[in-house]
Amino acid sequence: MLRNITLGQYYPVDSIIHRLDPRVKLVATLLFIISLFVGRYTGYIVATLFLLTVIKLSKVPLRFIVRGMKAIVFIMLFAVVFNLFLTPGEVAVSFWVLSITWEGIRLAAMLAIRLILLLMGSSVMTLTTTPGNLTDGLEKLMRPLRVIRIPVHEVAMMMSIALRFIPILMEETDKIMKAQIARGADFESGNLIKKAKSLVPLLVPLFISAFRRANDLAMAMEARCYQGGEHRTKMKPLIYRWQDGVAYLLVLAYFAACIVAGRLLF
Repeated sequence: MLRNITLGQYYPVDSIIHRLDPRVKLVATLLFIISLFVGRYTGYIVATLFLLTVIKLSKVPLRFIVRGMKAIVFIMLFAVVFNLFLTPGEVAVSFWVLSITWEGIRLAAMLAIRLILLLMGSSVMTLTTTPGNLTDGLEKLMRPLRVIRIPVHEVAMMMSIALRFIPILMEETDKIMKAQIARGADFESGNLIKKAKSLVPLLVPLFISAFRRANDLAMAMEARCYQGGEHRTKMKPLIYRWQDGVAYLLVLAYFAACIVAGRLLF
């Protein structure tokens, strides 16, 4: 399952989406996420068609992105069940002391769709943008915040490192888990409490490995006299092209269409 996590990974291929400016992809992802919460019903259809079109243009296999959904199946099921049984309203199905309402079914369906589209949309951004470009794009977009003395470069660097560490830590977790299984550890059998206790031999070495990697990274940055973003130049500065302008217009058109479809139609 750990190998199925796609968030934070980069899929190297030449496509229109890969060649877009990272600022365009960041803004598009933000607007896509917002559209999932302001649009309803038909708006989700528009969002799904838009996302499938972007995935097709990115040349990233759909099955590769769908594989990442396995990582949130438990969270999704928990959220869906929580909404099904604890949402008040008109009862649709009742058994014993539990009841499922029509409002709960509607909220659970909307939540599941939002989670799926949100994760897939975020995965497309990281799969088509290198960590370096992602850092540059974040820094450029947040540059106006420097007026209020927010360390924009440092914030962008931390977010980029956090995303970059996701696949690294997942790979490290997979290695530790296989080593523990080879020593007789059992992560599958037993009840929920027993499974939680069995994770202790996994979490301790994982935290140690994470702190060690963080310390090695800090020492490497210090050895190279890293002093933040002041007076630093870019080898490949970000420059908008006509394709980026077209992409902005298409994203804004999608956002408007998603809101209109979600508000005016069923």
